[in-house]
Amino acid sequence: MTVKVMFVCLGNICRSPTAHGVFAAMVQDAGLSDQILVDSCGTSGWHIGNPPDERSVAMAAERGFDLSVLRASQIQVQDFETFDFVLAMDAQNLSDLQTVAPADYSGQLDLLLNFDPYSDVSEVPDPYYGGEEGFVLAVELIEAACLQLLKHIKATL
Repeated sequence: MTVKVMFVCLGNICRSPTAHGVFAAMVQDAGLSDQILVDSCGTSGWHIGNPPDERSVAMAAERGFDLSVLRASQIQVQDFETFDFVLAMDAQNLSDLQTVAPADYSGQLDLLLNFDPYSDVSEVPDPYYGGEEGFVLAVELIEAACLQLLKHIKATL
């Protein structure tokens, strides 16, 4: 059994590639790379083919996560046939995903932070237009939620 996880934000250059890189590293460290597939995309197509924002790359690298090989893509309807978890970074992207998801989607379409019972926020704020502190907050929220997500998935394997 392979569990497939897709992380989604608006442009797929800040939050979702950070989640992709963080979760993929956690999966690898847990020895589960053959059982858990990780990907990311955006609800918009503005940055298709572009690498993640250099500030996200730098902040992730400071914590030991490599985002350099990732490239932006946009959600496709067929992704709902492939992925067991489609996890949005915020309510607006979740709403956009709910609009394009097939009515019979049987996976879990949710906010990433809903997996972290210790978080006092439900959304990962978009750091794109802000300063470094926004990128620090994003990676901290993502790292904590991904740890809980991995625990959740491991319990089902």
